[in-house]
Amino acid sequence: MSETRQAPPRIELSSIVQEYPDPKGGAPVRVVDGIDLVYEGAGINMLLGPSGCGKSTLLHMMGGVRPLGAMTPTSGTVRIDGEECRGSHPDAVMVFQRYLNRPDMTVRQNVELPFRARLWRGRVPAREQARRVEGALESVGLADKAEHRPSQLSGGQNQRVALARALVLRPRFLLMDEPFGALDAQIRAEMQSLLVRLWEEHRFLVVFVTHDITEALLLGDRVTVLSTHPARIADDFVLTEPRIRSEQWLRTPQAVAFADRIIDRLRGPTGVPGGQVRVTV
Repeated sequence: MSETRQAPPRIELSSIVQEYPDPKGGAPVRVVDGIDLVYEGAGINMLLGPSGCGKSTLLHMMGGVRPLGAMTPTSGTVRIDGEECRGSHPDAVMVFQRYLNRPDMTVRQNVELPFRARLWRGRVPAREQARRVEGALESVGLADKAEHRPSQLSGGQNQRVALARALVLRPRFLLMDEPFGALDAQIRAEMQSLLVRLWEEHRFLVVFVTHDITEALLLGDRVTVLSTHPARIADDFVLTEPRIRSEQWLRTPQAVAFADRIIDRLRGPTGVPGGQVRVTV
């Protein structure tokens, strides 16, 4: 009897337009203009662009996050594994820059929270829940901090809690909204290395929003560059350099050429990049 194989994870954005009402009563403000993107298979996909360009708007659509008082997308469709995404998806988990850890709970209780809130596909037996929680804590290096409160942890450790909470759901899609943006350089580098290791263990499809060119080049299998408002695809390329990529590699002609290419794509008519991007090395 042949084994049934699950199809590769797939996210498809087709003709995505997003407009919001003008607070001054004028014509609607278009922030995303005709985006077509397909992510397929396990990999780390970097969605890069200037701050405020619409990256998070697109990511939230993929995660089923819908703001109050606005239809998203205004037009176009988001499909996950071939089905239109109109709300949260049981195989997609989001990790934000803000940790969203409950201060009144221990680390272990925060990681258990998806099970308490019933955020999973089908019932997970209690013994399996416990096994997953312990395994996730071990994976992110927090097994010895399980009974601590978030206030007793550093920023990097709190972000590890958020990652562990995502891992217990065994997601096929991990959607990350500038998760390391608030961390200092050393801790950010540690978290980037941790993400690569977790990806090697679990092989999910990652979409990672950033405005940091260095971060995109260090982590990505693929880098999609968005323009300023209204957001359009300015560039889209694949990186074949094996991970983990070093600071030395970032100084090679190949890496410098990629960074220059990104900056060039973001230059406006004045020759100055619109919005804000960051290079951390």
